[in-house]
Amino acid sequence: MSTFFISDLHLCPSRPEINAQFFRFLAGPARAAQALYILGDLFEYWAGDDDADDPFNQAVAQGLHQLADSGVAMHFMAGNRDFLLGDRYARRAGLHLLNDPALIDLEGTPTLLMHGDTLCTDDVSYQRFREQVRTPAWQQDFLALPLAARKAQIEDLRRKSEIEKSAKTMEIMDVNQHAVVATLSAHACTRLIHGHTHRPGQHLLEVDGRRCERWVLADWYTSGSYIACDANGCRAVTLG
Repeated sequence: MSTFFISDLHLCPSRPEINAQFFRFLAGPARAAQALYILGDLFEYWAGDDDADDPFNQAVAQGLHQLADSGVAMHFMAGNRDFLLGDRYARRAGLHLLNDPALIDLEGTPTLLMHGDTLCTDDVSYQRFREQVRTPAWQQDFLALPLAARKAQIEDLRRKSEIEKSAKTMEIMDVNQHAVVATLSAHACTRLIHGHTHRPGQHLLEVDGRRCERWVLADWYTSGSYIACDANGCRAVTLG
């Protein structure tokens, strides 16, 4: 059996076609996996686990838990859009929460899993923002606000982010190759799988005399996709 990896789905009620494809994936192809790893940005944004009772969020949790109940091991790593997703929603969805990065043994190959945003070290302003919002103090203060106020702040941040991104080059928002090499070297692994950059593909490189591969997951803006890995290696699959 294969292990499946997805990321950057950015699920939200305003994208019904992709949402429908996601639910078909859970009820169909994903049932053939022994494990499913969601490497961040499952949702367009996540304001806190007290939003778990929203009908759309409930439907996603139900679909994920049904897949878990079918015997598929379910894992979730936070992304830059849903880093506030916590234990409450994870339990409802049948998800095991992962730290970023997470090193796993994948059919005998040491494989490092990341969302990928920490590799984009050239985007200095984003890295400063990420450091701020990942502190316990910031999160405690933010989650103390009423849910409606949190959602309003998130919408404002998203608007500002889109304006800022329009002034940045794709190279700045992509991974830094030195960061990739340093990360693979530090974890002594030969495979890296991540999302975030929305630039899917397979990249081969040599680190410390080892042949390594970096797999980048695709986003789900126009169609769904996943990477499937087994003893023979990994392959990208696009959903019809």
